[in-house]
Amino acid sequence: MAGLVIGWVGMGRMGYPMAERLVKAGYEVKIWNRTRAKAEPLAAKGATLVDSPADLAGVDVFCTMVSTGKDVEQVYFGENGVLSGEASPGIMIDWSSISTEESAALRERVTARGSEFLCAPVSGNGKCVKSGKLSSVVSGPEATFTKVKEIIETVAPMGVAYVGEGELARFCKIAHNVMLGVVIQNLAEITILAEKAGVPRVAFLDFINNSVMGSIFTRYKTNALVNLDWTTTFTPHLLRKDLDLGLGAARNLEVPMPVTAATREALQQHIGAAQQTDDPEGYLAKDFAMLLETVAAQSGITLQSEERPYPTGLEVPEAAE
Repeated sequence: MAGLVIGWVGMGRMGYPMAERLVKAGYEVKIWNRTRAKAEPLAAKGATLVDSPADLAGVDVFCTMVSTGKDVEQVYFGENGVLSGEASPGIMIDWSSISTEESAALRERVTARGSEFLCAPVSGNGKCVKSGKLSSVVSGPEATFTKVKEIIETVAPMGVAYVGEGELARFCKIAHNVMLGVVIQNLAEITILAEKAGVPRVAFLDFINNSVMGSIFTRYKTNALVNLDWTTTFTPHLLRKDLDLGLGAARNLEVPMPVTAATREALQQHIGAAQQTDDPEGYLAKDFAMLLETVAAQSGITLQSEERPYPTGLEVPEAAE
């Protein structure tokens, strides 16, 4: 891998720390972000900041971590996109969560330009990236995956699963985020159930975390649920998008998903309830774990922070920052 130049677009909550891991590992990384100020701190740490995606056309490996399929398409083929000129990166990796249809269309256009294309969606949030607990699922040509496996493992050291050709990784990511929605909704419901019976949230969730049902996810969400800390890791609108992608795939493949459908409607109730607040947009910009508030309100409970800091399991030692 020595000597490979990596281009990176996307300096959001996920993209910045992911690219930062590559910089810290010693890779030559060139970066661009629509809001330049978000990329400047990484440039100060050793990345090279460029003026447009078109300036990344000559890199060996080009990576995107953005919000939607339209964003990926714009970065690839829009004005000053990485493929707007004659040159093309050798390998293009999209880490974003987009639909299989969007991914297939991108793959067709990218390979027509002579580039190789992998999709590599990830599991985790920004704190997972920083603590080394991000994982990834990858699909596309296996020979291409082999060439860049070390790069992907640097970003996602918790585990990298190659699942086959085409857009299979997109299906895995959609299924993953469907589970995310179902688990957070159910976790909110059972936590409120226990609280209404008289159990402190911290005690109940500590029991869950140390049981066979506990997970990295339940543990790192415990502090939020106990102390009502809605610092954003993932928004309700993004979760709704992924549930809709899952239900759309289920319709196409004729797979019944009644639990997912019910979860989607519960999430819509939360989004609807937000419209009654003074600042609906601001409310829905907070973390999706705020579903707890909607379940509590529907149960006649007024939530109060328990003021009990709880380790997330994603703490990063100061020296590693």
